[in-house]
Parts: sequence; C-alpha cells; structure tokens
Amino acid sequence: MILPIVAYGDPVLKKEAEEIPEDFPKLKELIDNMFDTMYAAHGVGLAAPQIGKSIRLFIVDASPFADDEEGEEPDPKAEGLENFKKVFINPIIEEETGEEWSFQEGCLSIPTIREDVFRKEKIVVTYYDENFDFQEETFEGYAARVIQHEYDHIEGVLFTDHLSPLKKKLLTKKLTKISKGEVSVDYRMSFPAIKAGKRR
Repeated sequence: MILPIVAYGDPVLKKEAEEIPEDFPKLKELIDNMFDTMYAAHGVGLAAPQIGKSIRLFIVDASPFADDEEGEEPDPKAEGLENFKKVFINPIIEEETGEEWSFQEGCLSIPTIREDVFRKEKIVVTYYDENFDFQEETFEGYAARVIQHEYDHIEGVLFTDHLSPLKKKLLTKKLTKISKGEVSVDYRMSFPAIKAGKRR
C-alpha cells in the first residue's frame, strides 16, 4: 500500500525516533508498504518518520546509482549497488571514517530542493534486518551516503540541517511553501500546514 509522505515542517521529522521490539505489530506489512511508497516516489531510501511513524526503521534501495549512462565511465562510488536493497531496524552508526565528500542530496519530504551535503565516505553500522537478525557491516560511497541520510531521519535531522546558516536562510521561503503544500509533486504527501488548518 502506498502511504503519504510527510512534508517538511511536520514535528515528527524533528523527533528522535524510538527503538522497536522484535514483536512490533505488523512489521512485515509496514516494511512492504514503505517499499511500495518509496518506489512510487522514485526514492532510494525512506525512513519511518517520513510516513509519520517515530520509530528507528528505514529502508534503502540504492540500485539506481548503479545505472551508468551509455558510454560513461563506471562511478567507483557506485560499485556493488546493482542489488543494494536493505532494511535497517534499530541501527547504530558505530564509526564514520575517510574524507568528507560533497554530493547534491534531495529528500522525498522536501521535494524540489537539492543541495550539496558533505559526509564521510565510509561507515560501520550495526542493525537488525527484516528478520530481526543482528548485522554489522561496513559501507562506502553512495551506499554509505544513503544510509547516513536515512539515519539522520531517525535522529530527527534533515539534510537541510547540514547547510550553512546563509544557505538555510535563502531556502526559508521555499521550505515554508513546501509545508503549506504549495509544491508540485507526483506522489502522495501529507502537509503539516494543511493538516493544522483542518484541525481548527
């Protein structure tokens, strides 16, 4: 089932999410719905707060990064991403190492805005997979970046929080419009200002 994605300005996106137990109700159904929602919005990652649930769960499918344009050199940062589809439950980034590198990030909760964000190139993550089996893995390049971006969501951090105060100020008007639903998107969204208006 495709769920609405929560837009910028909703308090759930700024909350630190809570860990979930193994017997969390309808977990498999929730994960399936999150994948349906992410694919419908053409995303490469989706965190539970983005569908209004403040829990430590996110999904990624970074395989689009592995698609080379005809005649282009393969990107070393996209190595091994052809089938990179994973579920992260109660994850912890244990370590971030390497050079910081810049990449233009976007977010399904903040449509139409893309900005350069610096992140470390290599991470070590401990997490539970969709079967609640414990995993510890090292990721690099785009895989690391997508995971860092989604991990930020469960910490109540948005990619715009990484920008300079000046850059954030320049985006204020656009961000306000997004929260009011004054933005064109081709996927289902829930806008905080519209919701607040309905409650009055």
